[in-house]
Amino acid sequence: MSTPPGSDRRATGRAPAARRPAPGRPAAGGRLLPAAHGSLARGVTAPVPGTAFALALTGGVTLGPGDGRELLFGRNRPEVHVCVGEDDPQVSRCQGRLTHRHGRWWVANNGRLPLRFPSRLLFTGEEPLPLETGYTPLFVRGSRDREHLLEVFVSGPETERPVPLPGDVTRPPRVWVLTDEEKLALVVLGQRYLLHEPRPQPLTWKQTAAQLAELRPDEGWREKRVEHLVNRVRMMLSRDGVPWLTREEVGEPVGNALNDHLIRALMMSTTLVPPDLALIDAA
Repeated sequence: MSTPPGSDRRATGRAPAARRPAPGRPAAGGRLLPAAHGSLARGVTAPVPGTAFALALTGGVTLGPGDGRELLFGRNRPEVHVCVGEDDPQVSRCQGRLTHRHGRWWVANNGRLPLRFPSRLLFTGEEPLPLETGYTPLFVRGSRDREHLLEVFVSGPETERPVPLPGDVTRPPRVWVLTDEEKLALVVLGQRYLLHEPRPQPLTWKQTAAQLAELRPDEGWREKRVEHLVNRVRMMLSRDGVPWLTREEVGEPVGNALNDHLIRALMMSTTLVPPDLALIDAA
């Protein structure tokens, strides 16, 4: 029987075994990590401190430190060391690179799309960012709201796999103590976040003061009072080491950035939680 046009079946009638994607090209002096390698978030072991591990869905590489050494990642499998977003045309062929210099690994973005770090975006043409020892997830936004993950781990002097602590008491998050008026003002200011609205923004000082004056007409709520209370809380968190809460850190134009970062920090610490919206209903 003849083989139908376009069929991949051989004369035996059995379909060929599925081809496993080839890994990216090996880095000089490095070694490949298989696609089946567990997440780098579980830790790594490396004989040399400063060894970089980079892992994507299709596999990865590891490379020891040395000035000028680099790892390339992107969509073009034959030309990069780690293939990221191979089937996504919005990911650049060479999206970025890890380079070792001055005793540290640095991340540069060569692609059209920004790289998303846990705390910021890195755009093409910006100065490379240094990687700290330990685990760093990097994300590339692709087509149809997809995000492609590149896990990176830089080994430290005594890198070990994390030790399971199933019986240890759970450490509570750092919760800041707010006065009643501070908490009420911040709940009103950040109510869109607590309501889980998509792409929330803080209310303006005017909107916040107007709602507070309506809720509690006898307490003299004005824009300046709201601004003073919120700024007091923001500076308290900044003094305690919370980043992105000062004009110097954010840069101009500031816009809503300071209040946005403040509300998110208060929610991440559980200082503000959705049930606090009851303060508005009860007022």
